[in-house]
Amino acid sequence: MISEKLIERFKVDQLEVKIYQDRQALGAAAAAEAAIKMNEIMPDHRNLRMIFAAAPSQNEFLSNLIASPGLRWEQVEGFHMDEYIGLSNSSLQQSFGIFLKENLFEKVPFNAVHYLPVQTHDPRVACAEYAKLLGEEAIDIVALGIGENGHIAFNDPPVADFQDPELVKVVTLDDKSRQQQVNDGCFHHFIDVPEVAMTLTVPALFSGRHMFCMVPGVTKADAVYQTLRSPVNVSCPATILREHPQATLYLDLESASKL
Repeated sequence: MISEKLIERFKVDQLEVKIYQDRQALGAAAAAEAAIKMNEIMPDHRNLRMIFAAAPSQNEFLSNLIASPGLRWEQVEGFHMDEYIGLSNSSLQQSFGIFLKENLFEKVPFNAVHYLPVQTHDPRVACAEYAKLLGEEAIDIVALGIGENGHIAFNDPPVADFQDPELVKVVTLDDKSRQQQVNDGCFHHFIDVPEVAMTLTVPALFSGRHMFCMVPGVTKADAVYQTLRSPVNVSCPATILREHPQATLYLDLESASKL
């Protein structure tokens, strides 16, 4: 049973923290709780609007969410939270939209899926158009992770702004973010990782009524420690999760090893 693999739970400010035995238990538990929440807040008369992160850290969560019985995917409107700018034609498979398409969006019958464009002549126009889509109605759920440098989406410490006036913007990636893509096996070499991306901003993510944050693995242990023990500050953007009234952070023993 999933509940038997829950090692510890506690709160830091408003953020609920749950520690599981391993990443499989983490993903299964987070998906089960997200599915319950989706069913609770999905009325018959409108779509549920949900933002998803694209990263290997989300694999167990996504696979278990897809397998959840009884979810009315035909009432779910899907978004993703960031995308590279400048991927070469030979590297398009590394795009976050493709990741989510292959691991989620094509596997269940979404009502609609909105992609940040992989290639665009004017990224700022693309950001404005995506922001307009996001702003049409409230975002119900955000499913996200935390980067090795404490980022959420591509809000790295140098560009994160808790009061950002934009919902989607163009950012230059921190070297630690680029190296994480190599560490995660998404790119073979640091030089292959694009330097620029489009990202949903912190206020865009924070606008979600419910936040489910899945962070497995020992490579995230430092970021988890900073998220829970440092002052809330853009030097570790994920610290802002402690101020959200309906957010849960799911860890495994490896990612929680420095707490």
